[in-house]
Amino acid sequence: MTAAEFRRLALNLPEATENAHMGHPDFRVRGKIFATLGYPDEEHAAVMLPPEEQRRLVDLAPAVFAPAKGAWGRQGATTVRLSSAPETAVESALALAWCRKAPKRLVAETTSISIATKSARR
Repeated sequence: MTAAEFRRLALNLPEATENAHMGHPDFRVRGKIFATLGYPDEEHAAVMLPPEEQRRLVDLAPAVFAPAKGAWGRQGATTVRLSSAPETAVESALALAWCRKAPKRLVAETTSISIATKSARR
């Protein structure tokens, strides 16, 4: 996975926008950061996961996912080694991070639309 692919996946999420914070590109939903590129270095990105999801992903793919250092990591910030990351794993992690930061109503609306679309395809 490249930084450009990570960016594309992040910006494909509903109402996602790109901004910058502390010198790194970040991705937000209604002003709340759910992911960032270039942290802790150019070979990584970070996603803001619920701590239980962070533990699950780190256990499943330790070569890809790791808790960020310090309190930020204990709160769910998870680094992603881009060169080792399969697109499907990053897509799932971004969706989880987006759901954590998006307003509940937007998540519910998006889930309803997604379910309806899948049902219509059957």
